[in-house]
Amino acid sequence: MLDSTAMTPAEFDQFADAYRTLHHQNIRFSGESPEFFAEYKVKDAWELLWKQGKSATWILDFGAGIGTSVAPFRKYFPRASLTCLDVSEKSLAVGRARYPDLAEFRAFDGKRIPFPENTFDLIFAAGVFHHIPHGEHLDLLREWRRVLRPGGTALLFEHNPFNPITRHAVNTCPFDDNAHLIYPSELRRRLREAGFEQIGLRYRLFVPGFLRFLRPLERWLSACPLGAQYFVHGVKIAP
Repeated sequence: MLDSTAMTPAEFDQFADAYRTLHHQNIRFSGESPEFFAEYKVKDAWELLWKQGKSATWILDFGAGIGTSVAPFRKYFPRASLTCLDVSEKSLAVGRARYPDLAEFRAFDGKRIPFPENTFDLIFAAGVFHHIPHGEHLDLLREWRRVLRPGGTALLFEHNPFNPITRHAVNTCPFDDNAHLIYPSELRRRLREAGFEQIGLRYRLFVPGFLRFLRPLERWLSACPLGAQYFVHGVKIAP
């Protein structure tokens, strides 16, 4: 079964120190840096909330690893309280050392998010759920809903299995050895089953780095299922 081959916290720990280097090597064909990929996702989160007429005062970065998204969050959500959550103690230690005053770094047992109900306005995950056994997704998304405030937004970025270049990148990435890509329709269905509403999907990254001047045109391609990545989002309506 797919669910039997997920990475353990110890496996994530072994990649903590070299994560950025490995990531950079794996994506070098894209012509972009890890920082580019981190920032565009957080910017998309900011734009989504802006379009919804919302702001986020309390943010949870779920599966934050070594804190790659901390700097973009501080740029786009400078006044928000940011919590970075991860199962890898080693990754959290690296992130805490890099950004000691910019976020709270908290350990996670993989089951229950260590916060009370109605804590966060935004829960964000960047390329996390393909590392988690698919059979655990629904329970985790129900945990997301529990700790989100009414009106809060869940936002998940994932690699697009419809894109052959993405599949190659995942298949050759050391820390994706046990990853299983998720089809967008599956992730949308799980959000709905977890009790989220107003569910949306957007495809991203159609243009490589050397053609980045064409990226403004990507807004017209967000419904085309060939982007390298995608994100799904939903809202907690009822308490």
